[in-house]
Amino acid sequence: MAAPLTLISSMATRQILNDLAADYERRTGQAIKVESVGGVDAAKRVQAGEAFDLVVLAANAIDQLAAAGKTAGPRKDLVTSGVAVAVKAGAPRPAIDSEQAVKQAVLGAQSLAYSTGPSGVQLAKLFEHWGIAAEIQPRIVTAPPGVPVGSLVAKGEVALGFQQLSEMLNLEGIDILGPLPDAIQIVTTFSGSVVATSSRVADARAVLEFMASPDAADAIRRQGMEPA
Repeated sequence: MAAPLTLISSMATRQILNDLAADYERRTGQAIKVESVGGVDAAKRVQAGEAFDLVVLAANAIDQLAAAGKTAGPRKDLVTSGVAVAVKAGAPRPAIDSEQAVKQAVLGAQSLAYSTGPSGVQLAKLFEHWGIAAEIQPRIVTAPPGVPVGSLVAKGEVALGFQQLSEMLNLEGIDILGPLPDAIQIVTTFSGSVVATSSRVADARAVLEFMASPDAADAIRRQGMEPA
């Protein structure tokens, strides 16, 4: 049996990639070793030339790696993911069914946290657009890289948490209020590419083809994402 292929990703896609890797191994006998870390750290490691066969990150991060010559071949869009909102299990549940409701929930929260990834960047821009960024800045708790925002909410360290739905679905100790309303929803596309250091380009591309195929769609939706 061939040695496992190696894949590095951000935390946002950790669960779905593990599920798809297990499914791929069942179908083909080819194992895939998935390592999920903070997205910035994952990109730095690929930029530094660390040996991996595959990388899965936000589409813009994959494009940056490609521009630097760190990938081998075209980007393959795999999943899209929206942001959800959570509170500690049993805590009061503020309304989030409109843009104004979310704004009021943010203003009323004793503390809040959001991802350090692409969705968090967009959320910070939204708070600036609302004109409340300076007011809420002292109440923002930054999750360490690779630590789910939902885990801080579950511990009671954060009153209101924003992160990819896929990262909240399997966490105990939180109540998911739902996705952000359509008017302000932040959708991130996560994409894969073969890493330039890979010596098994054809095998790695076959994995990406599977992960982007209809055979992967049900597993992707079970983790709160949509096929790209």
